[in-house]
Amino acid sequence: MYRFKLLISTVLAFGAILLSAPGAQATASFSRQTGMSCNTCHTTFPELTAFGRDFKLNGYTLSAAKEITDKGDKKNAGLSILEALPFSINIKAAYTATGNRQPDTRNNNIEFPQQVNFWYAGKITDHIGSYTQMTYGVQANHFGFDNSDFFRYSRSTKLGGKSFVWGIDANNDPTFEDLWASTPAYGFPWAAPDAIVPTNAAALIDNSLGGDVLGLGGYGMWNDHLYGNVTLYRTQHIGGSQPANGVGFAHNIKGAAPYWRFAWQGGKGNNFLELGTYGMYAKSFPGTLSPDQTSAISGPTDNYTDAAVDLSYERKVGKVDLFVVHSTFIYEKQDLNASFQAGVAGRTAHDLRTFRLDADYHFGTKYTLLAGPFITTGTTDSVLYAPAAVTGSANGSPKNSGAVAQFAYWPMQNIEFGLQYRAYTNFNGAGKNYDGFGRNASGNNTAYAFIWFSF
Repeated sequence: MYRFKLLISTVLAFGAILLSAPGAQATASFSRQTGMSCNTCHTTFPELTAFGRDFKLNGYTLSAAKEITDKGDKKNAGLSILEALPFSINIKAAYTATGNRQPDTRNNNIEFPQQVNFWYAGKITDHIGSYTQMTYGVQANHFGFDNSDFFRYSRSTKLGGKSFVWGIDANNDPTFEDLWASTPAYGFPWAAPDAIVPTNAAALIDNSLGGDVLGLGGYGMWNDHLYGNVTLYRTQHIGGSQPANGVGFAHNIKGAAPYWRFAWQGGKGNNFLELGTYGMYAKSFPGTLSPDQTSAISGPTDNYTDAAVDLSYERKVGKVDLFVVHSTFIYEKQDLNASFQAGVAGRTAHDLRTFRLDADYHFGTKYTLLAGPFITTGTTDSVLYAPAAVTGSANGSPKNSGAVAQFAYWPMQNIEFGLQYRAYTNFNGAGKNYDGFGRNASGNNTAYAFIWFSF
């Protein structure tokens, strides 16, 4: 009966949002820059089409907009900028309900807005573009830098008689620079509720560093088939003290952490396939940059080695429909020497294994059905994954599993209405009484309705 009431309340709230939704009168900055519709680059935002991947690869610089230009000479600098500034705003409103309310909180929450995104997104010069995002979140009640490609420098040439696009990229989240929607920063689901109960374990490369690091690296695509990228990331702690001391931050990278990405893509007829690998290695001080609090950076570190594989598959169905599959598997080896010595881990050697898959069917560009399973398993540690109400684990296991399903509708290309449901079979180690306080995994099942519009 409660689940039936939850479903009815979700539908009613979503209907109310639909009726009150304002109409957007303009497209986003990339659309204004290129003179092309939003679905030229996107299927489900931010999932990219082949054209969108190429646009990103080439530094967001393709333009049909009016520009102010000056060729310059040996003593005078040139100029090439858009007449209209490449600004865009995304606004999202949401309704969220969980299977059982969290202790001492209310259920059935409405956020208007859930978040507001300000983008500086577009061409800066003929070879440099940016995709920089600042986000207002209702929970924090302030603006802050979100996941961003701060700049991309891109050039095209020939290598071995074949096309070769290469570039330099600066961003603040490993995998955010990627072209495909199979890696964590661009992976499904692309919208999530604030009220979701956090799970107790995630690999370092699995959105654990977003916005908290700065990376600089190089990439290349040869013959439109082989792609490679190597980036070095360093902790920056926006919102923390300067110079940074790392106090209160879970990860403080020692030196720089290398990230790598290699992929092959190809297609024939109505089919497209991408197969790839990516990974990261990092040494980190947990909670501080100076473990002994008296000397320069020294002492034991927590070491993470992440290695992953991924795939993307697209098949055109009929004239306008599209079937898409994304999947990734991440293996993380952890040597938690610092956490063990600090008494927050019961052993040093751990691993995590994460698998996700989603299948999407796009009915033209107006409707999309998306669904897929997820599972994380790993080493049991009753200290690291200690019992706690709602968010803890009674058996010390990081196992989480379930599925996410979503329906999306676009009355206009820059307005999205979405209904999403997340169901858990295991949460923080078990299906029943996972926290030792009587809460079941299904109590965290989440119904989520949202509006997302851009102008």
